[in-house]
Amino acid sequence: MQKNIEVEVRGRLSDEKYEKLLAFMKENAEFLETKKRLLLDYSTFLPGEGVKERTRDIRLRITNGQPEIITKIGSWGGKESRKELSINTEKGSFDTLVQNYAVLGYKKAILAVRNTEVFQYKNIEFALVEVPGHSYYFEAERMAVSGEEEKIHEELRNVCEEIDLVLFDNEGFYAYIEELNREANEVFEYKNHTEGYFDKYIGNHAEIEKQKLNRK
Repeated sequence: MQKNIEVEVRGRLSDEKYEKLLAFMKENAEFLETKKRLLLDYSTFLPGEGVKERTRDIRLRITNGQPEIITKIGSWGGKESRKELSINTEKGSFDTLVQNYAVLGYKKAILAVRNTEVFQYKNIEFALVEVPGHSYYFEAERMAVSGEEEKIHEELRNVCEEIDLVLFDNEGFYAYIEELNREANEVFEYKNHTEGYFDKYIGNHAEIEKQKLNRK
């Protein structure tokens, strides 16, 4: 049976806690990859969805140059179990995906940029996420088949507790998302889209990151 249910918990990290957790993972876990990601979250602006009420997570994203259509089904929060449907598309096709979604009626989205270090620890995927210029958080997840969700949630909670990680409850998670939407994320409206919009956006962002590294 295919494991297509994403079981996940999350929590916020202070700058100091992020550095300590990153050092711990480098020493004790298997490093998997670094992800540079831009995503468009359309669900925030869909009637009946938004932040707290959503049961459909409709997104486009591009990770390390790989465009992807992704939909997650089920409610989200500090603790969640959602069915994940994902399709990778041809590299260089992200702007075309955005145009296709606009034709389907998806014309307004939250635009977010994330930098992530991913590790495998005790059979759990830990993602240490940087919201550039704002804050850090972590995600701990495992994929499951139907019926395994509560068992895996308990395993995730226990391992997080072992390494002194504090989890969001639902209200804390929603408050953090709303904070990010106010202070770190952007609103993308398709009426402002031009040819090559996201190629230019990603290129500009990469240049800013490079300049930050050079100043260190």
